[in-house]
Amino acid sequence: QVQLVESGGGLVQAGGSLRLSCAASGLSFSTYVMGWFRQAPGKEREFVARISWSGAVTVYADSVKGRFTVFRDNAKSTVYLQMNTLEPEDTAVYYCAADKFQLLANGDGVNYWGKGTLVTVSS
Repeated sequence: QVQLVESGGGLVQAGGSLRLSCAASGLSFSTYVMGWFRQAPGKEREFVARISWSGAVTVYADSVKGRFTVFRDNAKSTVYLQMNTLEPEDTAVYYCAADKFQLLANGDGVNYWGKGTLVTVSS
């Protein structure tokens, strides 16, 4: 069975950093576009970043560009989200996603979702 398991969330002060991990199992990892979404309390789900099969191409939401970096290790079937210069507005549950095709920013057609990891950024 396919599983995406996020880890690395927690409480951090504004300006700090966290690295999220998403360990995948039960799928051919390198054949999936991987990405991250987040959902803040009372807000709609928001696209954060995606990374192509080889890791050569990355796309970021404007709100995180320059602060967050997505990268993947296909040998470990793991995708990461390095979050630097965190802001209170980054507080959200972060979800890992896997898509066989392109991982649309609106989340439509995503094949697999993780259960999420909570990131809380204090002022």
